[in-house]
Amino acid sequence: MSIFDWFANQQKSEPISRARQEREIADGLWTKCPACEAIAYTKDLQASQMVCPNCSHHISVDSDERIRQLIDAQTWQPLDRHLRPDDPLKFRDRKKYSDRLREYQEKTHLADAVQTGLGQLESLKVALGVMDFRFMGGSMGSVVGEKLTRLIERATLESLPIIIVCASGGARMQEGMLSLIQMAKIAGALEKHREAKLLYIPVLTHPTTGGVTASFAMLGDIIIAEPKATIGFAGRRVIEQTLREKLPEGFQTSEYLLEHGFVDIIVPRTQLKKTLAQLLGLHQHGQIPAKEGQSSPRNHHATALTNSKLINSTTIIN
Repeated sequence: MSIFDWFANQQKSEPISRARQEREIADGLWTKCPACEAIAYTKDLQASQMVCPNCSHHISVDSDERIRQLIDAQTWQPLDRHLRPDDPLKFRDRKKYSDRLREYQEKTHLADAVQTGLGQLESLKVALGVMDFRFMGGSMGSVVGEKLTRLIERATLESLPIIIVCASGGARMQEGMLSLIQMAKIAGALEKHREAKLLYIPVLTHPTTGGVTASFAMLGDIIIAEPKATIGFAGRRVIEQTLREKLPEGFQTSEYLLEHGFVDIIVPRTQLKKTLAQLLGLHQHGQIPAKEGQSSPRNHHATALTNSKLINSTTIIN
């Protein structure tokens, strides 16, 4: 066979190979990294908690997967699964809000954009809330606010620490003021939790924006972020047009916020459960009570935990 015949045969077989590869990706056998486009065997990715082995990009995961990653097997007790959103404003844009809700419920098999419950993390009992970006961009409507508030109140009643994994585009515009009210409602419940000297840790994943950032995502004792997550309030273009100045590159990333003191620690997903267990254990066994007249709302916990030398203001766990 001549070299020309060999190249001709390769060209004939290439479309078949490409079609087979695309079919295998579609079937879920292989996953393409959205950052570096490397192809990885899906089971291997799941074993590494959906962190790309080639570039360490943290591929988005749904709330079910996040619960499996954090909560010990057979210990998850979901709360308030019966709560379902309504359409009090009879909102309509290109389609009815009620139709959108039905579509997302069928697509995700969730009632709304958050799952809440109790479980054990390395045998330590916790109250956990996990937002799901698949459901209308993780937007915070009345049901999301109500479920998180009930979770916090349950944790306060049972003296449990709270972890909320945030992934959201912000308040849900289809519910108007009813959505914005949830910011204050959740913050009020967290204040009661703080008064009971209990620990609250938000975990900021990609993306965490809007009203979620402006409320409970930034009210933690220790604020954890995943690497390279987008964290902010308004979008870059809106801010630049409002301020009439150019913003620095990466200003809404975990790393930038860590450098400027808005985030306490960046933790890779593969180390998250271990790190949370350490923090929960330190709080449980080594809490330092707040000094009389202390002005910072939640920093007695942060002081105790940062004094443990586990974290400081510029920590990135590798």
